[in-house]
Amino acid sequence: MTEPYDLFVIGAGSGGTRAARIAASHGARVAIAEDFRYGGTCVIRGCVPKKLLVLSSRLRDEFERAPAYGWHVEETRFDWARLRDAKEQEITRLEGIYRRNLENAGVVLFNDRAVIDSVDSVMLQSSGDLVAARRILIATGGWPYKPPIPGADLTISSNEIFDLAELPGAMVIEGGGYIGVEFACMMQRMGVSVTLIYRGNKILRGFDDDLRDHVSEAMAAAGITIRLHCQITSVEGRPGDLTVHCDDGSSLRAGQVMLATGRIPNSRGIGLEKVGVECDYRGAIKVSADSRTSVENIWAVGDVTDRLALTPIAIREGHAFADTVFGNKPWVCDHHDVPAAVFATPEIGTVGLSEAQAREQGYDVLIFRSRFRPMTNVLCEEPERMLMKLVVDKATDRVLGVHICGPDAGEIVQMAGIAIKMKATKAQFDDTVALHPSAAEELVTMREPVA
Repeated sequence: MTEPYDLFVIGAGSGGTRAARIAASHGARVAIAEDFRYGGTCVIRGCVPKKLLVLSSRLRDEFERAPAYGWHVEETRFDWARLRDAKEQEITRLEGIYRRNLENAGVVLFNDRAVIDSVDSVMLQSSGDLVAARRILIATGGWPYKPPIPGADLTISSNEIFDLAELPGAMVIEGGGYIGVEFACMMQRMGVSVTLIYRGNKILRGFDDDLRDHVSEAMAAAGITIRLHCQITSVEGRPGDLTVHCDDGSSLRAGQVMLATGRIPNSRGIGLEKVGVECDYRGAIKVSADSRTSVENIWAVGDVTDRLALTPIAIREGHAFADTVFGNKPWVCDHHDVPAAVFATPEIGTVGLSEAQAREQGYDVLIFRSRFRPMTNVLCEEPERMLMKLVVDKATDRVLGVHICGPDAGEIVQMAGIAIKMKATKAQFDDTVALHPSAAEELVTMREPVA
């Protein structure tokens, strides 16, 4: 083995690359290993390509609204192959940036799968070489979970959907979480007939109920079939001509079946058991607030810890680890009041407590809610409305949660996230002058509680 690295990072996603670069900037000798493409889920098969597809799908709505605003739009045609190839060019460009940033920081890159061999070494699988390391950081992310049903091998996940040779005429998506909902909305607008299947009584579990209802109604209005209290029991046929069997006895035909049934920590097969790193029943690595595992010189950040599976959280966890361990600047990532978005159409932006969460935590709350038609729909006959909601603690006047559904909800809630983090009150919202005309002004003009 060579001279030990101060840090060896397994996984070059958002958390791993940030940790590697910051540790190197503090003077550490750092190496990183990745067996696929640099950038991780977010860049390669998650946030970035997904948002590009979402933006493309929403152009259909713009084309339909355009005549009401004076534009004569000729016949439009969607070209999946062109979008897919443009997406690929962009993520290739971004991957190159990730690699260059690491190299420029002095990080040594191994294009290989690394597994833990001992508490102070890793093995590169393709070569069998052992690399010594004083500290190891695991940042291997998450992976789509497919239930063990007959025919699961005929289905796709959110990994494969970006690179389909062509779009099917009909698609069945199982899963009512944000991934299933987002892909259902975008595929429908790209011309695919979509049926969304979910075992629960309402999609988007964990989000505010008003948001869940608002999105469900909009999806149905867009032509998406949502089947609740339903699960797929088997899939048969061949790609392009599949039959889906459900637990209610019904069957559906589809060209593609996508299982968006959750994600699990990508922790198997990397040597954790060999050195005694503790995991929970889902495979999530157990860590303390400073991301340290049960083994003294091994840490873990990002989705593999299953704390809060968001790219910005992984980045902050990785940064905090590097500053704490190598920069003599100890801090930990705060997982409370984190803004989040669901890039469905209409879009969700949310931060803080939902109404149900606030009540469960014992707050006596006031609810301020407004539904209105955004200006983008005023001149056309588009019935879709926007939803804005504030959850306020009656005792202190503090705004506990902001929930938005409609155009640019994610952009708006980023600023609301600052206010929530600062523990702003409803009176301070009210004292803020409205920016008119805008949708966001509704956040500071709601005066009468509805509950």
